[in-house]
Amino acid sequence: MPRDFFDSLPFSLVTVSSPHSASVLSVPDVAPIRRALISVSDKSGLVEFAQDLAAMGVEIYSTGGTRKFLAENGLASLEVANYTGFPEVMDGRVKTLHPKIFGGILARRSHDQDMRSLAEHGILEFDLVVVNLYPFESTIQRENVTLPEAIEQIDIGGPSLIRAAAKNHAFTTVATSTSHYAPIIEEMRTLRGTSLKLRRTLAADCFAVTARYDACISNYMAVQTQSETDASSPLAMPATITVSMELKSTLRYGENPHQSAALYRLPGKYEISLVNARQLNGKELSYNNLLDLDAALEIVRCFAKPSAVVIKHNNPCGGASAHKASFACRKALDGDPQSAFGGILGFNCTVDEETAEVLSSPGLFIEAIVAPDFTPEAVAILKSKPKWKENVRLMATGPLGKQPRELNYRLISGGVLVQEADNQPPTNLQWKTVTSVLVADELWDDIAFGWEMVRHVKSNAIILARDAALVGVGAGQMSRVDSVEIAIEKAAERSEGSILASDAFFPFPDSIHRAAEAGIIAIIQPGGSKKDEDVIAACNEHRIPMIFTGQRHFKH
Repeated sequence: MPRDFFDSLPFSLVTVSSPHSASVLSVPDVAPIRRALISVSDKSGLVEFAQDLAAMGVEIYSTGGTRKFLAENGLASLEVANYTGFPEVMDGRVKTLHPKIFGGILARRSHDQDMRSLAEHGILEFDLVVVNLYPFESTIQRENVTLPEAIEQIDIGGPSLIRAAAKNHAFTTVATSTSHYAPIIEEMRTLRGTSLKLRRTLAADCFAVTARYDACISNYMAVQTQSETDASSPLAMPATITVSMELKSTLRYGENPHQSAALYRLPGKYEISLVNARQLNGKELSYNNLLDLDAALEIVRCFAKPSAVVIKHNNPCGGASAHKASFACRKALDGDPQSAFGGILGFNCTVDEETAEVLSSPGLFIEAIVAPDFTPEAVAILKSKPKWKENVRLMATGPLGKQPRELNYRLISGGVLVQEADNQPPTNLQWKTVTSVLVADELWDDIAFGWEMVRHVKSNAIILARDAALVGVGAGQMSRVDSVEIAIEKAAERSEGSILASDAFFPFPDSIHRAAEAGIIAIIQPGGSKKDEDVIAACNEHRIPMIFTGQRHFKH
């Protein structure tokens, strides 16, 4: 038979292989919808959708909560339990898991044996399956949610129904999101059914939904296992990691204009995060903006007092803690005023009117600000500044809680490096003054501030701090002595009376001699060098107290 005969038919031909036979199966270009199964957790937009279906003569079957909702809104539907002859049991854990449901979804309409099976067992065809899943992800984001509460939100029937419909998308249409309702109704009005292209698109969406759902559950259960271990013990590395990411937005470009880029959202407990922050003002965020905003948020979350940080190229160039946000902001901007221009700011407290006035200083330009919130007065002030109304991005995350113990992922060629995030307060503190010169009581606040800040600076990292504020930063140098020199140069005369924090040990005493020349009055570092005794001797020579932490903070 000539090929153009098949091309003229209103359906497509595909080869179906099985262990027993291979046959040609006709797949309709347009699949009619005569009967729908609806069982949804999120009922937004459902009334209008069901009304449109009913108006086009679609017979609707539904389960307990959905059926009650439809009835309350004047829409009739048939009870699934009456059709299957089996009631909902175990508090609804079992209600749609029945051959009369899955047979009607999975039957291939152009497959003779499938259709004979439907007739033999009295199974109805379901042409449309409308299901969204139990809200597991939002449940585990609630404060103090218990494991049993989370377990009850693990959907079983829902994923099974939509996977079945997606598998059989040649004949069955699946809707897993309220955003799917409009295109389905539009095609039913124009085509009297759904196109193969739409059904295939919806099926792909469905498998993405179930993959993300399972990844969220898998990661949550892995965390539950980890949370049973001692807080000071390293997180165990799971045997398998499943990551399913949801497209949040397409970005204008990546690090450079010739690179395409996008922002994806991870499943799980990330409610308080940059990805979920509300943008109150400004242009679209860029790839580099997002990297710097995330770095700013990571730093300020580590401090209890009102704190501010200025980020430039993913490193802090200013940072401070104080009794209120405006003071911390001013001190942070003073850390390196030249580098602060065009930088990113982060706060761990609400940006109020007084802080906004500090940010409105003449000649200052800021790309973006992230904070738990902004008062209306602060937003009005920031938007009133020339060029800021359209440009400055204001990101509100909501209240910052304690950072969870979590894993960090980093792509390398052919694989992924995974490590526990270095975001927790130090445990089993073993700080030890190793010099004969003791630390003055009034220096401990600056020392603690400096040690917290240095772990957020790219290695080799050196920071100088005074009055709980950064005064000099040396970042990312191949030689530690170069980082020391840069930090001192940045601080200029402010190095006098400052403390120095190093993310790793000093291999030689040369940096100590340079620190002494600059007027540094205390040093904190991990220790562990073969030359520790020489380094300690240099500190004693210059009457500079030194603390060993026993903990390194490399950041590559």
